Formats: sequence, C-alpha cells, structure tokens
Amino acid sequence: MRILLVTPPLTQLNTPYPATPYLAGYLSKQGVDVFQQDLGIELIDRLFTADMLTTIFESVDEASVTSHTDAKILALRSRYVSTIEPVVRFLRSNDLTLANRIGKRGFLPEGDRFRHIADLEFLFGDLGVVDRAKHLATLYIEDISDFIRRNVSPHFELIRYAESLCIALPTFDSLKAMVDGVPNLIDRLIVDTFSDYFNEVKPDVVGFTIPFPGNLYAALACAKWLKQNYSNVKVLMGGGYVSTELRDLADPRLFEYIDYLLYDDGEISILRLLEYLEGNRGEDSLVRTSFLKDGAIVNVSNALLDVPGGERPAPLYSQLPIGKYLDMVETANPMLKLWSDGRWNKLILAHGCYWAKCAFCDVTLDYIKRFEPYDAMAIVDMMENVMGQIGQSGFHFVDEAAPPALLKKISLEIIRRGLTVSWWANVRFERSFTRDLCLLMARAGCIAVSGGLEVASDRLLALMSKGVDIKQTAKVTSAFSSAGILVHAYLMYGFPSETTQETIDSLEVVRQLFEQKLIQSAFWHRFAMTVHSPAGCNPEKYGAKFLSNKKNPFANNEIFFTDNADTDLEMLGEGLRKATYNYMHSIGFEKNVVTWFDGKVPQTKVPPTLVAGCLVTVKNEHFPDSGTLVWLADGYQLLLTDSRRPKLHIFNQSKVVEVIFRLEEIGFWEDFFLLLEEKGYFIGVEEVKALAKAHLDSGVEAISASKVWKSLRKNGLAIV
Repeated sequence: MRILLVTPPLTQLNTPYPATPYLAGYLSKQGVDVFQQDLGIELIDRLFTADMLTTIFESVDEASVTSHTDAKILALRSRYVSTIEPVVRFLRSNDLTLANRIGKRGFLPEGDRFRHIADLEFLFGDLGVVDRAKHLATLYIEDISDFIRRNVSPHFELIRYAESLCIALPTFDSLKAMVDGVPNLIDRLIVDTFSDYFNEVKPDVVGFTIPFPGNLYAALACAKWLKQNYSNVKVLMGGGYVSTELRDLADPRLFEYIDYLLYDDGEISILRLLEYLEGNRGEDSLVRTSFLKDGAIVNVSNALLDVPGGERPAPLYSQLPIGKYLDMVETANPMLKLWSDGRWNKLILAHGCYWAKCAFCDVTLDYIKRFEPYDAMAIVDMMENVMGQIGQSGFHFVDEAAPPALLKKISLEIIRRGLTVSWWANVRFERSFTRDLCLLMARAGCIAVSGGLEVASDRLLALMSKGVDIKQTAKVTSAFSSAGILVHAYLMYGFPSETTQETIDSLEVVRQLFEQKLIQSAFWHRFAMTVHSPAGCNPEKYGAKFLSNKKNPFANNEIFFTDNADTDLEMLGEGLRKATYNYMHSIGFEKNVVTWFDGKVPQTKVPPTLVAGCLVTVKNEHFPDSGTLVWLADGYQLLLTDSRRPKLHIFNQSKVVEVIFRLEEIGFWEDFFLLLEEKGYFIGVEEVKALAKAHLDSGVEAISASKVWKSLRKNGLAIV
C-alpha cells in the first residue's frame, strides 16, 4: 500500500517542516511505500515564475483597481516579470552574483514594502552585501504577495496561508462554504500542483499534516479534489491543529472530505490504519483515530501505544526538494533571521516537555505531558544521517524545551566525533545552563537559543509555575551571551490578573536585558487561554472567568475569558512592539519606557540597575565535587626546560596565554595533560582528585589556588 504524506501551504519557505520526514522515516523502516510532498514550496515554485506572474497580472481588471500601490505594480509589470525568476534563483543561493545588483536599489521594482525601509548601511553594515540583497529581495517578494492577496486570493499569505479562515473556528460553516465555493487562481494552482504529483506517484492513501490553522483550507481543497476524482483513495489528517482544535469534533460534515482524523503522535496511528485498510487488523486496533460510521463520529483510542524513542529512525528529508527552498531575510537582526534564512534540519531531542507545569501551556496533552528523552548518541547518529541525505549541517532542535542534561551529552558526543555542525534550540532559562555548559554547547556548534521569559514579573512567573525568576533569567542569558550564543526571548502580555503596572515593569526588565546585551531579540504575543492548559482547566485559580462554557461543534481550543485587570491590551501591545523593535536595533535605551505607549501608563517601579545587579558573581571558585572536565581550547604547550620557571602556553585561535607556575606543581601538570590526552580531552573530577592527592600535599585545595588552574578555567577548560 502506497501512502503520500503532504504538508499543505504554507509553513516555512526556507526549510521543510519536520512532521512528514519523521513519519516517512518510520514508515519506510516498516516497509511502507511512502512519498512526501511539501505542497507549500511546490506552490511557490510554480507561483513565482514569469509565466505565472503574467497570468496573475492579466487576471486583474485594471479598470477596477483603485489603489495607487496596485496601479503602480501593474504599470511596472514587465519589470516584475523579468526579475522574478532571477530573484528566486538568488534566494535559492543559485546565483549569488546578483547580490550586488539587487543591493544597489536600481534592479528591483519597489512597492509599499520599501516605503519604510530602514537605513540599510546601519542595519547591514556588519552582515554584508548578500544579506542586504536578501532583505531587499524579500521585500520585493512580499510586495508581489500583497498584490495577490488584494486582487486575486484574499487569504494568500507567504506563511500560514489562509490562517484567518481557521483561527478560533467554532463552526464548520464558513470554512465549508469557502472550500465548496468557486476557486480562485491560487486555489486552482494549489490543487493542480497537488494533483500532478498525486497522479505521478498514484498512492492508495493520502495523509495531510495540519500543524497550524493556515494549513487546513488548502488540505481540504485537495481532499475535495480527491473525493471527486479518486473516491477510493483514503484521506487522513493529523498534526498539531487536529490534536488541539479537533479533539472534540461533533460536526460530521468534515468527513465529506476526509476519512480519518489522527491525534497526537502519528507513527503507530498511521501504521495501524494502513494495516487495517489492508485487512490485516480490526477496527478496534486503530490508535487515536476518529472516523464516521453509520452517520456518527466514532473514536478509537488505544492511547498508550507509541513508538519508543529508541525505535525512531532519522527523519527522511531526502524525498523533499531541498534546492527549492528560499532564504528570506525580513530583518537584519541576526537572531530573528534564523527563522527564515538557511536550511535548518529540524530534529526532536525528546518527546514532551521535562518541565510540563506552565499554566499557559497544553500540558494535559500527550505531546507535552509524556516526557521521554532520546539517546544522545542516537540523536548525533541522526544528525550524521541527515547530513548524508542532503549535505546540510545546520540543525534546529524544535522541542518545547530542550533538556539541559541531554544538550550536555549531545555536545560532548559532537565534540568526541569531531563533527562540524551548527545548531540552535528552544530552552528554559533555568540554572542548569551554567557558564561552562554554555561554553561546551558553543564549542559543539550551538549558535542560538530561544526561551520563554513570558512575563518579567516574579509574581506572575510564580503564578504561571514557570520555574524561573528574573535574577535566574539574567544569569542564564548572561552565560549564553558570554559564550557567543544568541538569545531570543518569548514574552507575553494579558495573562489573567496582570496589571498595567506589571506590563510596564516587564518592559523595563526587557529593556535592561537588551541594554546589557543579554538578549538579542524578543517577541511579545498576547496571551491566549486554551482548553488544554492549567489556566483553561482551572481559570478561577488565575483570576479569570469563562465568557462561555459551551463547546463548539467544530474547533475547540482557545477560550475567551474576562478578568479584573485594568489593561488596555491593544494599546499595550502596540507599545511593546515598538519598544522591542527599537531595542533589537540597539535604539532607544535612554528613553523612559512609558514614552513608547500612546495611552497613559504608570512609571516603572523597577530599579534601573536591577539586571546589572543580578550579574554580580563570586570570584573565588572552589574545585568541584563532581562532573567532567572538558578541554575546549585549541592547544597547549608545557615548557619545562627552565626548571626554575616552568611555563604553560594556552592557544586559542589567535590568542596565546602564558602562565608561570610553581616548581612543586610540575609533576601534577605533566600527568594531568598526559591523562587529558589519553582520555580524549574529557577527564572525570575524581580522576583529577586522585592525581592531586598523589602529587600535591594539600590535594585539590592546591589546584584551586594554582595560577594554571585559574588560567585554564578562563581560557578553555570547562566543568560540566
């Protein structure tokens, strides 16, 4: 039985979404004939061509265009048609020589997206001509997309296409009407792109992954085509949207387009379903699956059946058209551009979240609450496997929060194998991320982390059960930043009971974090209460009250609530956005935070040196009781020819550190470095203690006081 797994438009343009590669990797290992289609990037591949742009421009009635912006684009249509394919080649890194022409601002036609463009010399002076050109090319693509949305397809977006149709959708009525309505040019292009590949591979089953609301509309349009033309083909849907929004589906009309809904992890669910369709299993053996039977929705659970982490093979990325993805640069901020620029192979380190307590998170659902860390060696094996598949060495670990203990093991394994990789991860700002662990991660290729600070208020952090506070966050972000790792902070506003004063104070803390260079980027989102979160399960605990307890017949996830907070969320949201945008460009630190808001807000009560005060550390370091010593420097040289002045040289790239040490330490340091080499530059603390006891009268106390030890700790010897 052949299955086609499809990611509908649109998730990311620069890299594949990982759901279908993980499913395909598992299913192919089980002997299933599996294929994949990233319908989003295939749509972009067909859309941004000279022929298709010509068709789009010809489809627009110029007489009905009243917008000056659209009239200008139509007047410049020949420029757009002649430049679109070279720009796409450039954004695919197939013709980087075009960067100089694009960067000079005379090559591309410029629409509204260019009107408020910032000082390019200021923004891209450090990043170079290619990134500057990518930014301009991104604005050019966005101008075309805006034109398409205004004149051809009202729900067209480059990311999360048609999302506005499916967010907080209580009934199926409006979406069904759109799916059953007259398709526009983009709708037809989506279905044509899907149908061409379908007819090429001729699968028996088609599975759509729906990670976000915006993927649903295109999936249903393709499913409708399947039911009209290949009614014998079985259609299933799964993914994040299905698992969160459609768990309580009561409207059977969705099954006019599909046959099965699958929840949570899909590997076992799909495999069981295929075996059932082949007649090798009964209906009661299905796993976390819903379907229509005799006009009623039937749910079969078997919820505890899952694939153990050790049995998960590497995701199968080689089936996807890696060369078609686009590198987009929407902002000069080096941290934010990671989301849209570069082929980041997405991997998972663990199932679920090791914390799983945050009040705003869907901790009652399996994908969060069931924590199972995967084996570090197996993860690095996967990294090597994926690099072998597609020749790309960049990785994004997409866990809700990467476990620090596992990141330590992975980093050690990467260093042991001598791999050259670049990676970034989502983390919690917890105390386990010490200076030494951050240095280890950086040496192993970590370039950035993103973490949830949420609300920079200790009262609210405690209420949320976040497990961190402001002081701890300052120390951890300092450890990351001092190791050269970029830091992004996720923030929220509008949490139940949050006052305007607390929001203003949170912004002041964020200002100080930026000013101290502890974070490099941040994003505020408005709090949304969900039915699967602790806040949604027990709103009274958090000072909230439901506006309605009624369940929707279609999607059920976000809960609308009221509380007693004195906040104007629209006004606050705009002020937070403006302030943070400026801070990300190192602008406006001297301004009082209240000046970013159009409405009246209170002055901050946060001391101006709060964050700086959190960074004061004890200088005298004692020898650790446990752990592993890891050599991170580039090299060393012991010079013992002059017995009166023994020396150690520590080499780090272009820097050389010289240390003169005491004669009585010669034997210890000779044996220490011999043992270091024998152990592959990883030594257990107990082994070092044994050496100290053998060579030094005062044992480890002598090590802590040694100039060599202090220099090593400053210049490349980490303890993890």
